[in-house]
Order: sequence, then structure tokens, then C-alpha cells
Amino acid sequence: MKKLLSVVALLIVPVVAVGEMAALEEWLENERERWEIPGMAVAVVHEDEVVLARGFGQTRLQNGRPVDADTQFGIASLSKAMTATALALLVEEGRLEWDDRVIDHLPGFELSDPWVSHQVTVRDLLSHRVGVGRLFGNRLTFMPGATREAFMARLRHHQFEQPFRQGYVYSNAMYTVAGAVLEAVSGETWEDFVETRLFVPLDMTRSNARLDALDDNAVWPHQEIDGELVEIARRDWSWAGPAAAVNASINDLARWMRLNLGEVGKLDEQRLLEGDSLAELQAPSNLIGFDDEETGINAYGLGWGMGRYRGLHVLRHGGATDGINTQLWLIPELDLGVVISTNRFTRLREPVMKRIVDEFAGHEPEDWAQQEWDELEQEREEARQARREVHEQRNEDAPMSLALGDYAGTYEHPLYDQVEVIYGDSELSLRFWGDETQMASLEHWHSDTFRAHWHNPAQREKFVWFTLGRDGQPAELHVQFTLRPLLLEEGVYPADYTRVVRFVAGDDVDGLD
Repeated sequence: MKKLLSVVALLIVPVVAVGEMAALEEWLENERERWEIPGMAVAVVHEDEVVLARGFGQTRLQNGRPVDADTQFGIASLSKAMTATALALLVEEGRLEWDDRVIDHLPGFELSDPWVSHQVTVRDLLSHRVGVGRLFGNRLTFMPGATREAFMARLRHHQFEQPFRQGYVYSNAMYTVAGAVLEAVSGETWEDFVETRLFVPLDMTRSNARLDALDDNAVWPHQEIDGELVEIARRDWSWAGPAAAVNASINDLARWMRLNLGEVGKLDEQRLLEGDSLAELQAPSNLIGFDDEETGINAYGLGWGMGRYRGLHVLRHGGATDGINTQLWLIPELDLGVVISTNRFTRLREPVMKRIVDEFAGHEPEDWAQQEWDELEQEREEARQARREVHEQRNEDAPMSLALGDYAGTYEHPLYDQVEVIYGDSELSLRFWGDETQMASLEHWHSDTFRAHWHNPAQREKFVWFTLGRDGQPAELHVQFTLRPLLLEEGVYPADYTRVVRFVAGDDVDGLD
């Protein structure tokens, strides 16, 4: 069937001439400048050939070097397909089955529902159907000093967002567990395994699985804060590496796409995996829902999302870490792959995908970038208005119940561990997990509600509020974590996906959710 699709593709796909590729590159550079993206890289592979692999712009806003095809980007959640592929190697070796129960490899694995804990399989972890969702938003590093073992020990306190196997709940946490399964079966760290068993044989020489392996030809992330584009710190995804920690160049991602297209599992006459193994990753395992714009459904496989574009089947995934965005599409019917990485969050990614697919499919061209630009302008105004409404609800005449210093203390939560409220120099601060990099200053908002401003401005702000006990002293601290803002450029609130975590004063946290 795949050979037949390849033949059909040869018949229907027009050859993209050199002049058209030159025009595409010019368009990419013009759009990069219009969207104010400091640095960008794009690769296109077609029929097992790299037809474009090029960098645009600079690695950083100030004093950066030119981005080239070997510049490293943090590709965030594109790491998920690599983790799934690494597990597929163990499946082919007979050391693992997709439907193995997690507890058979990690006896200490425990979720909040004991029955579910004993039923979760490797396939469940990789297809986002466990029902356990996000712990935090992209701006907050969760328990940065914790080991993966310490993190997983807390999962028994993580509440389900949907019943087990009854829907799609995206979860970095479950991919962290999948990485632990890989380590238990292989006897190697996840980092060592993906680097030696994937990147070395695939000759992905500019790829790695750890932040400290980046060199001087790597981008720095940027973020728009209060209307100004600024450089921000890199995110260390160490404890959640299997979900998001890979760094890669666009040249290496071109090789990755070639592995997953055409005669899948084979690259440059070397077979890494049997085609059936990768086909398992690329087959739907969990329904996401119906597509609003295309006929068909959206689904998730094992590390891959899938949907439709203009009647074509699309395998895809995005990756978003702080200030760096990546988007990758595979169109098997056209034997075509496209990937873009940028060193700021941008909505240009999907227009680039569509423009390039249209070129190779012979579709009537559309100005996707302008459509996205117009939609973004509208969404920005809607987000501004929603933010203004939050501010209008503020009652600055409502005083605090207590003197400022009386709110100080340590507050605990079984999943989110510890937050300290510190009083000094006539102000309150929060410190999460005893980590100086995770601190915020509290601005009184109204009553016993405060707005927390992170010392790292890339993390923006959040709302917290205290409730008093029968003795009139602070009994609980509520922290609203933004899991997905309406529009980051306007701030992390308002948001359509949040979690309010209730920390209690002192050490008595038994039974708290």
C-alpha cells in the first residue's frame, strides 16, 4: 500500500522548480521579519531528498550568530515521538510489549486510583489516554531540583481530569513515566539510550537530550513581555526529559523525517526499525475529536498527532518550550516532510506548513500568513479585553484581613510539595520548593488576594489568595496555576485552562486534593 501511495504521489505531485524554491526562501525571510522572529530554521524533505534545509536570522536578538542548518533548537514535545521510537526498539528486541502494564516494569508506580494504577499500559502512557493531565504551565519549572523518581512518587496525589481511557488528556507527566519504563527495561538512562540508540545510528550529530550539551551554535529563546521582545533563560526539562528535553538542528530533523517517511524505519540504506514498528507509532490509538476545518477526525498515536489538510493525511506534532517553537508535518501520500523551528513563540508555523504543502501538492495558493496575522490581531484584542475585565473586577478598597507579615509561613500540598510565604522589607514573597529560581513577589490585589510577580519575568504572574481558619489565622494558600493562557503575549491570565492548588498551613496535608 505504501509503495502504491508513493507511485500515486509521483504522478500527482508537481516538481517544485529551483526558482520556486528560491521564491519560497525569500517569502520565508520576509515573513520572519514581519513576524519579528529573531531566528528561524526550515527543512523540507521530499521523496527521501532534502530539498531545503536553511537557517534565517540570528541565534539571539543581541550579538547572535547567523542561524544555519546545524543550529540547535530545543524541540520540546517533538521529543515524544523519539521516546516512543526508543521504546519501539525494545519492543523489536522482545524486551517490552506495547500493552505491558506499567507496574510490571515499575512496581512502585501509583496513581490516585489503585485500580487504574494496575491497568495502565505503555500504550496508554504514550497516547495520552490515562486521564492525568498537566501539572503546570510552560512558564513554570515544576520542582526543578527533584529527581524523576521523587516526581513519580508524588503522582499518587495527581487527580484525574477524565476517566481512564475515556478521552484525550495531554500529559507530559505520563511521558516521564514512559521514560522510566525505558530505563527499567534497558538498564540505561533515557538520555544515554536516545543519544546512542537513535541519534548515533541516524547520524544526528547535532542532537542531544540534555541542556548542558548545547554549544555556541544554539538559539536563545525570546518572549514578548509588555510589548517588548526580550531574551529569556533557557528551560531545563531534565526531570521531564522523555516528554520534552531533546535539542536538535534542522539538518538532523530532516534525517528524522526521512526515517519516518517512504520506506519507514530505513535511512541511507540502514534499517533502524522494521516498518511495522514505526507504523504502530503512526496509527491512531486515541481519538481527539472532529476537526472544525477539515473533513475527518483528529487522533493521537504513540508520540504522533494526526489529522487532515486539504484531504491529505497529516502526521504532526508541535513543540513549545519557553521562547522556542517547533512544528513538524509529515504527508505520507506525498512522501513530504516539513519542519520549522523559531526562537520565539509565533503563529507563523502553521502558515509555513500549509504554504509548503500547497507548493508540492499543486493546490491553489492562499495567503495563509495574512489570514493568521488577521486572526491573531483579533485574538489579541479579545485577550486584552478579557484581561481588562479581570482588572475591572478588582476592589482596591477591600483591605487585607491581617497585617502583611501575618500571612508568612510554610504551606504544604501532597502533590505540589511546599511553598514558603516570606515577609521581609515590608513585602511578601513566595518561594516554591525551596528554590531561589522559583520566587515571586506578592502585590496586594484586594481582600486576601494577591497577584504574584515572578522574579523571572518570563514566568509572568499569577493570582494567589489566603483563607483564614477559625482562629483568624491563615489556614490555606490557594495558587492558580495557568496551564494554558488565552494568549501569552498579553499575559498568562486570563486563561481557559487553569488549576487551583490548595496548600495548607503547616504539615497536616493528609487527604488534601
